[in-house]
Amino acid sequence: MTPIITDPTWIFLVMLLVLLLAPVIFRRLHIPHIIGLILAGVLLGEHGFNLLERDASFELFGQVGIYYIMFLAGLEMDMGSFRRHGRGGIVFGVLTFLIPALIGLFAAYYLLHFSWATSLMLSCILASHTLVTYPIVGRYGLSKHPSVVYSIVATALASFTALLLLAIVVQNERGGGDLWYWLRFTVGITLYMFFVAYAFPKVGRWFLRRNEDAVTQYVFILVMVFISACLAMAVGLEGLLGAFIAGLVLNRVVPHGGPLMTRIEFVGNALFVPWFLVGVGMIIDIGILVRDTHILLLCGAILVVATLGKWLGALTMQRMYRLSRADRLIMFGLTNSHAAGALAIVMIGTDPDIALMDTDVLNATVILILFSCIISSLATGKGARTIALRTNELERNKGSYHGKCLTAYAYPQTVDALTQLSIMIRNPRIHDSIMGLAVSMDDDPDDSVRAQGEHNLAMAKQIAAAADVTMSTMSRISSNVASAITHTMKEVDAGEIIMGLHENEEGQLAGRLGVIAQSVLSTAHREVLLVRMLMPIGTMRHIVVAVPPMAEYEVGFYKWLEHLCRIGELTAQPMRFHTIGDTGFYIKEYVTEHHPSVTLEMQVERGFGNLLTRLPSEVGNDYLLAVITSRSGFISHTPALNTVPAYLARHFNNANVILLYPDQYGDPQESLSVFAPNGQSVTQRQLLFEEWLRKIRE
Repeated sequence: MTPIITDPTWIFLVMLLVLLLAPVIFRRLHIPHIIGLILAGVLLGEHGFNLLERDASFELFGQVGIYYIMFLAGLEMDMGSFRRHGRGGIVFGVLTFLIPALIGLFAAYYLLHFSWATSLMLSCILASHTLVTYPIVGRYGLSKHPSVVYSIVATALASFTALLLLAIVVQNERGGGDLWYWLRFTVGITLYMFFVAYAFPKVGRWFLRRNEDAVTQYVFILVMVFISACLAMAVGLEGLLGAFIAGLVLNRVVPHGGPLMTRIEFVGNALFVPWFLVGVGMIIDIGILVRDTHILLLCGAILVVATLGKWLGALTMQRMYRLSRADRLIMFGLTNSHAAGALAIVMIGTDPDIALMDTDVLNATVILILFSCIISSLATGKGARTIALRTNELERNKGSYHGKCLTAYAYPQTVDALTQLSIMIRNPRIHDSIMGLAVSMDDDPDDSVRAQGEHNLAMAKQIAAAADVTMSTMSRISSNVASAITHTMKEVDAGEIIMGLHENEEGQLAGRLGVIAQSVLSTAHREVLLVRMLMPIGTMRHIVVAVPPMAEYEVGFYKWLEHLCRIGELTAQPMRFHTIGDTGFYIKEYVTEHHPSVTLEMQVERGFGNLLTRLPSEVGNDYLLAVITSRSGFISHTPALNTVPAYLARHFNNANVILLYPDQYGDPQESLSVFAPNGQSVTQRQLLFEEWLRKIRE
């Protein structure tokens, strides 16, 4: 029967209306919108009202959609969590594969009376799964939660094992699969894995450093995903596994929360993934459940076995690792949905050259896709909502932020780097959390400086909007730039100021703080970050932090530590702290408690001079070096800190640098007026005394 709507314009309009209305309607019904999209596909398809035909566009967009789901799962995975929970994920992968596979194998052979080959293929369908409900945990901000990491690792392992077992069955039925074939298969997979893991990050960093155009960067990422998928198919794997692996290896190249990540998620969640879900619904024929009793029994048996197997896998994992009921619901929900993998396997099984499965099994598999996605959506939504309400995220690190993040722009070439940094360290819990400032002198003859400043603010606002972050801007005219910056900071109650690090006319570090930076530091007691970035922050490979002695006694200690940890967490870059004395203990304690996913390295030095001597040999040009310093006269200040600007110019002219001045007590002038003869303020000496008493009590 010919579909009612055949014109491409009307087809696209109907699909847009579905993508628009289905989530809205089902959200009001408190039902996951994923179910709404699948049911909308059922109604639109030939087995419903036959409005649309499942043509090549649904095949194409659907394939891109499932690749997108797997790619996002790998891209959003926190690599620190992966290292910490990877072993648990492997255990869960074995459980969620073996239990459904064994139950399905014996049920298919002894209850449904299939052959051993057909039973093996059906067990592959039941053991594999697709992360259809992953967008649900992403919306709740739980992509780094242990149960989610377990499920993602388990998905990769179960899918790989199921497809490998499928390849063995198919080759055996075709009469092939000799030793030479399996040798080539093994070598091909090994070479593919090494090539993607080694080449993709290097190519990604190289390209993104040299191309700042948003569209070009996005298309490049898609090209890398499909190259990985095509190479995976070339060596005998499924393309969806290739997309997942691409997400893993590009994880550190695409900063989490940055504009590029926001674009990737936006396009996928707005178009490709919903299109895939509607396409899945269009092949479902619910009517067969009432037309054929045999099909009804077959569908019921397959659905019960599949659901029971995945539930037992999640239950066993919960008991082994002593997880909560909500964790069990999330693990079950993420691993119970069958879609792309099941479709791929059943299509291979019904191929005339193999003919291990008939149309009854195909129809039963399609019904399994529908009900497994519904069950998974409900379970994932309930578990994620429970964990999100239980997790005390809003109170964590309370007091680590203070108001807006103020960024002062002077040159167009620094706008992107400074804005990206402000997006990363901003207070994510307040609206309008970042502000851009451009200051021009009141004696500007032709207003060219003011025009350039307004252009810089427009660029910054565009970058922030691409990351879905609201940014306010202000253009000021003043006879003193530093005074305008500090006055703006007080007016908007800014918690930190980001500025460019002073450079000479040749674009090299000047070796000294500029007049403006010195004036801001002398009049503002908030945190000041002087920044010099030569490459996008997401393409760097390591973060090295140099910390002076007794930095933990400054009031802004945990604030700057929180800011740097956010950079490390969002970029998935390992962090190495060079500390002196007991400072490393406080850093490690804070990072372990509040940012456990950060890969932390600690290096204790004998003195700050020795620390500075070591850095040139340990910091590469693609590293980010953050030097924590202090205003003169405060407790963590040492004479060696006065030489840091010249030291950076001498050894790190080709490096990415942040010179960070923490929050201090009160205004600097007030703090200096109450200093004791030994250079410590009364308040700071009291802190030292209280710390000394605490250590004695311990």
